[in-house]
Amino acid sequence: MNEPVREGGFSSGRPRRSWLFTPATRPDRFDRAARSGADVLIVDLEDAVPPADKAAARDAALTALAAAPAAPILRALRINAPVTPEGLEDLLALMRLPQGGGPDFVIVPKVDSPETIRWIDTLLSGAGRPLPLVALIESAPGIAAVEDIARASPRLAALFFGAADLSADLGCATAWEPLLSARSRLINAAALAGIEAVDSPFFDLTDSAGLQREAASALSLGFGAKAAIHPGQLSTITATFTPTEAEILQARRILAESAKGVAVVDGRMIDEAMARKARRILSRATCANQPQEDRLP
Repeated sequence: MNEPVREGGFSSGRPRRSWLFTPATRPDRFDRAARSGADVLIVDLEDAVPPADKAAARDAALTALAAAPAAPILRALRINAPVTPEGLEDLLALMRLPQGGGPDFVIVPKVDSPETIRWIDTLLSGAGRPLPLVALIESAPGIAAVEDIARASPRLAALFFGAADLSADLGCATAWEPLLSARSRLINAAALAGIEAVDSPFFDLTDSAGLQREAASALSLGFGAKAAIHPGQLSTITATFTPTEAEILQARRILAESAKGVAVVDGRMIDEAMARKARRILSRATCANQPQEDRLP
């Protein structure tokens, strides 16, 4: 069976391995964050902003996002939960932006059902805004409905796993093992829909070995990217989600041999599933090695 392929609203060819959160209350940090080496910069209007500062943070974020980026990077806006007054204000502000201005895509938190994505799709479509969406899945109802959420709208480009809120909802630790089942279900839903999957940040800034282990586990499970809460985490994440030279060479060998029919590489029989994995590795490598000037939104 052919592998489902869909770019959603993301532009093809741009690396999206590392996603860095920065608070919308600190516009003075935006340019520095854009130059941090992250592939995606997330300007956060939700958890990082106190209630009294929401309006000012919204204005600052949208003003900054309306300008050209300080570096070649994709820029996302995490809005407030759409069921809240602040979330609705965020959406209305996005709808009022001039065409061509604003974030490259919007991260929607607290997505518990496909109706949330469909409603936002309807709002943005009515305003003529072709903004891609990323659904943040961070609750028990969200995990229960994740397959339907993943297929809710053509503008949905990725599922984002929210470990912190989900662990609070489930009453479990934020460690890898207690949330493995939920992560696996999200990965399966994203694969069925042909969209991307982004893993939660690793929250212990003092545990570099733990970050490395969790990033490697996320890649092994099927995630294509991982979020960061500090620039110091970016190099580990980016390196983990970038194919190594050995992986690239093996992928090329697999594809070269598979073109001849039945083949064996390193003692393993090559089938179409292995060829698909090899093509995915080479696609990721090509994207990661794209010249910087071609990465501008």
